[in-house]
Amino acid sequence: MAPFEGSAQGSRWIHLILLFFFAVAMAYLEAAVVVYLRKIYYTQGFSFPLQMIDKKMLVVEIGRELATIVMLLTVSLIAGRSFYERFAMLSIAFAVWDIFYYVWLKVLLGWPESLFTWDILFLIPLPWVGPVLSPVAVSLSLILGAALILNRLWFGGVFAPDIREWLIASGGAFLIMLSYILDFQAGVGGAIPRPYRWDLLLVGLAAGFYALARTLARTKEGSACDE
Repeated sequence: MAPFEGSAQGSRWIHLILLFFFAVAMAYLEAAVVVYLRKIYYTQGFSFPLQMIDKKMLVVEIGRELATIVMLLTVSLIAGRSFYERFAMLSIAFAVWDIFYYVWLKVLLGWPESLFTWDILFLIPLPWVGPVLSPVAVSLSLILGAALILNRLWFGGVFAPDIREWLIASGGAFLIMLSYILDFQAGVGGAIPRPYRWDLLLVGLAAGFYALARTLARTKEGSACDE
């Protein structure tokens, strides 16, 4: 008998569904804040090169971003029961929030004009700039990866990356971050964004999926040998 049958399994699905609705609602809240900011600071439209907000408001924005991460992390810790289940829940929460943030902006502002419209994605530790398609691609990858992890865990399997797999995944995450901040001056302070580094993004995503596939294959073989 699988260890996650009955009410326990149902409870996990309920947590996942509630997490989804939380992320969608939180995305609306974030989008609403952006609507207000653009009404105040970008009356001529939000396009590059951008007019930077004042330093005091910049500090507030950084604080808002930190609060966003804390909220997503907190609800994921509540939704999951083990470290990797919580990690998967966080990945899903972040991804759903990120995707629906742009969905709500499209509904409220008619922006972005296309998936290749440039945006400032994040401000920590440096400004992250890139076309909207790139964070959407990362978010979809996070959802797929998290689904594979949860599928393994919820049906009694083992998921335990070793140090090499962690290093590969971390290296991939670093490349993805680098694709956004390599030319962080671009698009702010009067500059026009340079062509986005799709190569870094694709290699980073490939590294993450390779580490995930390697972990799933290795732990499956290990479980079979232990039985």
